[in-house]
Amino acid sequence: MKTDIHPDYHEITVIMTDGTQFTTRSCYGKPGDTLRLDIDPKSHPAWTGQQRMIDTGGQVAKFNKKFAGIGMRKK
Repeated sequence: MKTDIHPDYHEITVIMTDGTQFTTRSCYGKPGDTLRLDIDPKSHPAWTGQQRMIDTGGQVAKFNKKFAGIGMRKK
């Protein structure tokens, strides 16, 4: 293996949406950093089977505001 070509692989803490946390190894951030998940297997519709609107940072509201008039006929 070549030296100095691989990223730093270290331990980080991952915090799930329900507050549970675990430690894993990753290339994310710096050693000891925390990764907070917005979506995880406990809240994602693919695993829960429940469809719901997940709005992170007002993206859905921004979309609705931008495209509110499309499809409306103007008189």
